[in-house]
Amino acid sequence: QVQLVESGGGLVQAGGSLRLSCAASGRTSSTDTMAWFRQAPGKEREFVAFISGITGVTNYVDSVKGRFTISRDNAKNAVYLQMNSLTPEDTAIYYCAARQAFYNIYDQANNYWGQGTLVTVSA
Repeated sequence: QVQLVESGGGLVQAGGSLRLSCAASGRTSSTDTMAWFRQAPGKEREFVAFISGITGVTNYVDSVKGRFTISRDNAKNAVYLQMNSLTPEDTAIYYCAARQAFYNIYDQANNYWGQGTLVTVSA
């Protein structure tokens, strides 16, 4: 099993920044794919960003490209999401996800999940 604990959420004004952290423990590996998803009120959970543990390749949903940056520190078993130029549309619960390398992180049903951290962006 893998345990994921997110932190860093909060209330921020539009245009501001937040940095989310996710601490992983248990049967983790530096080769795991790590990702962030989010769920806005009344909407389905959506992919935000992932980072490969094998290649370090990253990918982002179009709406956050150029504003968000995902990174990881394998020595600390942690993954981060730096969020800049936040807008009210970024308001959501942000979830950290993990999946073994070579498996599809977009296949949400089989990911490991954290409990989520709430990000609220005021206008």
